Amino acid sequence: MSITIQWLGHASFRISNKVVIYIDPWKLVNEPHDGSVVLVSHGHYDHYSAEDVAKVSNDQTTLIATPDVISQAGNGRSITPGQTIELPDVSIIGVAAYNPAKQFHPKSNNWVGFVIQLDGKRIYYAGDTDMIPEMKNLTNIDLALMPVGGTYTMNANEAATAVNSFKPKQALPYHWGDIVGDHSDAKKFSQSATCESALLKPGESATL
Repeated sequence: MSITIQWLGHASFRISNKVVIYIDPWKLVNEPHDGSVVLVSHGHYDHYSAEDVAKVSNDQTTLIATPDVISQAGNGRSITPGQTIELPDVSIIGVAAYNPAKQFHPKSNNWVGFVIQLDGKRIYYAGDTDMIPEMKNLTNIDLALMPVGGTYTMNANEAATAVNSFKPKQALPYHWGDIVGDHSDAKKFSQSATCESALLKPGESATL
């Protein structure tokens, strides 16, 4: 069964296969309430929106998020870098995400990106991060979702350098078009990445 990855804008994705996974839902127009799993990388307002989590959740939804988010939400399962959570049909691995030389996302916060293992595929969502040494531990990544907007995360050139180092099969840029970054950043990343790279508009999908 193919996996569909829909970019919902900014840092938000919907991944669907046997399960439906949302990552950092924000500014959603619809209320599908179809999420099997909701992943939240950290507590900044453009990544953790309780209102948007509610729009995609139902009585069976599992929230997996960093401890600061779980504390605010009052429910869900906490994840930190290096931790794996096994669920029916999918496993979620927390990976490091931070700024080594900026104040926005300190390493000490233990905020995360994710490796999602689904139907034999490995999808890496980088989170809000710069290029960090831990990326050298990424292996067998089928799709890398990479921030490219700069300021708070990697810029396009840095994101391309990162994927060229750990060599995913495909990549998609995000964290552009809202707050920071624009289409030129996404295009620069896609042109500089040596792997296959799709350039989506908000709402568009790619298939893995």
